[in-house]
Amino acid sequence: MSEADTPLSPAELRALRRYNTPTIANAIELFNVRPRHTGFLPHYIRCLLPDLGPIIGYAVTSKTRAAPPQPGEPQEDLLGAYFRYVADHPGTKIAVGQDLDDPPGLGAQFGEVTATIHNKLGCVGHITSGCPRDLDEVRAIGFQLFGLNPCVSHAYVRLVEFGTPVTIGGVEIHCGDLIHADKHGVCLIPNQVAHRLAAACAEVERRERPLLEYCQTDDFSLEEYIRLREVSHAKILE
Repeated sequence: MSEADTPLSPAELRALRRYNTPTIANAIELFNVRPRHTGFLPHYIRCLLPDLGPIIGYAVTSKTRAAPPQPGEPQEDLLGAYFRYVADHPGTKIAVGQDLDDPPGLGAQFGEVTATIHNKLGCVGHITSGCPRDLDEVRAIGFQLFGLNPCVSHAYVRLVEFGTPVTIGGVEIHCGDLIHADKHGVCLIPNQVAHRLAAACAEVERRERPLLEYCQTDDFSLEEYIRLREVSHAKILE
């Protein structure tokens, strides 16, 4: 098994959780493994509990509908099998759910009960293309939520499938994808750089620090700032 195929250790996950998501995105850019406008969810998939801080974990996926069942629609209850699927994946996880309703957000897959169960199964948060609920109760257990907005009801919410790729905000997410998310948004971490990313984050901060410190001095000069920025940018390109 190559390093890229090896999950991050708990210590490596803790190291990455120290950083905010913009720093994670900046550090990924240093490796030049994907275009800079890809690999993160759009702004309308927003953090609903920003005070809880960053989360990081591996995706477990599902698809749901909350509209009334249609005639002839299969009535199979997938919930037990889904919970076993989540439990069988080791390590720290993030539940990623695609809301198939059009428009999405008719009813919540996640509220206090579902978040509590997922927390017990090793999940630290939920990312959806729809809307969760019970924000205060979910905040109390330290479980992070991302979505379009909060909503009131669970309506007729039901699982349609799980463990397959999902599309959130136009971005495809697979089971096992590594995700870092905080109040700024959601970023996917490429496996090939994951083990080196904490060091890259530290390097990003090291290169930015002289610029920030200079901007805070009383003898600030625009020309000197431009010079320092050019030096810093040259190091990034090395």
